[in-house]
Amino acid sequence: MKRDLALQVLKDEVEPRDIVVAVYQALFDWMAINPRDLNYMSTGAMGLGSSHGLGLALANPDRRVLVLDGDGSLLMSMGSLATIGAAAPANYYHFVFSNGVYEVNGSHPVPGGGSVDFARIAQSCGYRSVMSSTSLNHFRDEIAGFVSRPGPALADLKVEPGEPYSRDYPYIHSAEARARFRSALNSN
Repeated sequence: MKRDLALQVLKDEVEPRDIVVAVYQALFDWMAINPRDLNYMSTGAMGLGSSHGLGLALANPDRRVLVLDGDGSLLMSMGSLATIGAAAPANYYHFVFSNGVYEVNGSHPVPGGGSVDFARIAQSCGYRSVMSSTSLNHFRDEIAGFVSRPGPALADLKVEPGEPYSRDYPYIHSAEARARFRSALNSN
């Protein structure tokens, strides 16, 4: 499935109070598809999106936290799955966009690209709910139920690039982006 089409499906499930933590190419796609102040932009710290999401979920138990991760990014911090499973935040939803490459950094292959089963690993680490999907129709059929069950939950989505969205590095690293997120987080 195309990543941007999967994000379009996910957009329909995001509620105004939800925090979305997005990394790398999923971040750039998400910014174009669903720009909002409660998008936490995590880039420049590959592998830490899942941990940033955990901190936000624990600090904001009354909000859902959706982490838009990449397979390469998660591979750099696999230990976070055990930490998240042990902490067991019911408001934590982890989406891994698995394409087998470090797309933003030149599309170099990730170790074990295509063979790592993130859903089974997450389940063995204590995630309450997992799913895997290779089809946009399957994802569309399952997403509402998936985000309505208690987390932590992980969806391993086999994707390929979609439309080439702009990579606005100056904005994601800006004081304005951080201030907008902080203000939105504190105003609700």
